[in-house]
Amino acid sequence: MAGWQFWIDRGGTFTDIVARAPDGRLITSKILSEQVGRADDAAAVGIAAIRGSDPAPIELVRMGTTVATNALLERKGSATLLLVGRGFGDLLEIGTQARPRLFDLAIVKPGVLAVCTVEIAGRLGADGVIVEPIDPAEVRAVLARAYGDGLRTVAIALIHAWAYPELEQQVAALAREAGFSQISVSHEVAPVMRLVPRAETTVADAYLSPVLRHYVDQVARSLGDVPLFFMQSHGGLVEAARFRGKDAVLSGPAGGIVGAVRTAEAAGFSHIIGFDMGGTSTDVALAAGGLSRGSGREVAGVRLCVPMLDIETVAAGGGSIISFDGLRLSVGPECAGAEPGPAW
Repeated sequence: MAGWQFWIDRGGTFTDIVARAPDGRLITSKILSEQVGRADDAAAVGIAAIRGSDPAPIELVRMGTTVATNALLERKGSATLLLVGRGFGDLLEIGTQARPRLFDLAIVKPGVLAVCTVEIAGRLGADGVIVEPIDPAEVRAVLARAYGDGLRTVAIALIHAWAYPELEQQVAALAREAGFSQISVSHEVAPVMRLVPRAETTVADAYLSPVLRHYVDQVARSLGDVPLFFMQSHGGLVEAARFRGKDAVLSGPAGGIVGAVRTAEAAGFSHIIGFDMGGTSTDVALAAGGLSRGSGREVAGVRLCVPMLDIETVAAGGGSIISFDGLRLSVGPECAGAEPGPAW
C-alpha cells in the first residue's frame, strides 16, 4: 500500500496543504499558521487532521515557507555580531554606493542587519600570503563581550577569504569555543570575490538561520522519521537538515511561481505574471518562457548573492497594519498576524 504525500505552503498568516492519499485522492486544507494554545506547528496539525486514523505511513513532505521571508521583511531575525578585518567596520553602511533612484528627494536607506560590527586583526593578501595574522586574544575578548551582551549569532567576513579561508576558519573555531550557536562564514555562505556582497549575504544568513532552524526543527520533531524537504529561493528542493537562511528568503514565493509556471504551461501559456497576496507579504513575478533566475538580488533592502528566482516581494499583505503619521498612510512592514486573523 502506498503512503501519504504532502505539499505544504506555510505562510505568515495561513498554511495551505495539498495531500495525496494512499488511494490517489487529492485533499486540500487551509488553517491559520499561528493560533493561541496550539503547541504544534500548523503543518503538523494540518497533516494530522487530514490523515486522521489512517495507518498508512507518510512517504514524504515537501514545504515552502515564508518564515525567513517574513523575518527579513519585519526585521525579526537573530541579533547578529559581524566580525570584519581592520579598516572595514563601515563596510555594510557604505555598501556598493550604487544609487538606483538618483532623483528621489527623500531617500530612506535600509538599515544594516548586524546589531554590532567589530573590526579585528587578520588580513590576507590577494595571493594568500598573511599580511596581518589573527590575534586570538583579541578575538576571544570581542566574542566574550558580545556573548555577555546576549548575542549568540556571529557572521565572519574577511577580505580574500573566498579563495583563502584559513583566517575565517580560525575565527570560526574561536566563536565555537566561545559558545556561539550560529556561526556563518563568508567562504561557505557566498564564496565570491567581492567582499561587500559576500559580507551582506553572510550577515543575512546568520540573521535568518536561527529563526529558520528553530522552525525546521519543530516541524521535523513533529513528523518523526519522515523525509522532509524545503523549497529554496532558486526553485529547487533541499533536505531539511541542509536548509539555511541564505537560501530561504524566497522559499514560499518560489514555490508559488514554480507552480504558476507549470500550471500555465499545461494550459498552453508561456508568458505570465504571477501575483500572490498573502497575509504578511505580496509577491510578484514575471515568467517569459520559463523560470527566470539571477545570481544576486535585493530583497527587503538586503542584497543577497545567491541563486534566486526573479520575484519581487514587499511587506504589504492582507494582514499588514496601516498606520497614519498625520501626513500620510503607510502599509507594513508590521503585520497583525493570525490571531484571530488579518486585522487593521
